[in-house]
Amino acid sequence: MIAKTVQWILSSVSRRECRRVIAVAAGVGFCLTLPQAAMAAATKIDLVERATTDAVTDLGATGDSAGDLLTFANEIYDAKNQSKIGTDQGWCIRVVVGTSWECFWTLMLEKGQITVEGPFYDKGDSVLAVTGGTGAYANARGQMKLHARDDKGSAYDFKYELK
Repeated sequence: MIAKTVQWILSSVSRRECRRVIAVAAGVGFCLTLPQAAMAAATKIDLVERATTDAVTDLGATGDSAGDLLTFANEIYDAKNQSKIGTDQGWCIRVVVGTSWECFWTLMLEKGQITVEGPFYDKGDSVLAVTGGTGAYANARGQMKLHARDDKGSAYDFKYELK
């Protein structure tokens, strides 16, 4: 069926039109491969946040309740948790009691800033959206995987995958 269609196209169109069809088909093929190429070129940044300033402000009903505010401004270390390379600051609002917060924060590094937003789960890992950046990270997009290094919440792995 395909061979007959190709034969009909080749017999029905001029060489110039045929070249145009081939060029368009090649362009479509190139565009379809761009997302895969972009993903292969993703920048990965692995960091550790030492959560030393986290503070919850009780804004709703007494105790853990929807609307409570978590604020922080913590130091950021390299993947080995040895060298300080930046800071972060942000806030989270309690959305589902005992389950999750919705967060927004800015990571500040020497070459620029990266912003993220998304859920922070009380138990288990979270994946937040990278929504932008400045300097070397201008127009950054992608995701950040967050993993608690211990049950106390004293340190977190931040694994950025930037496009």
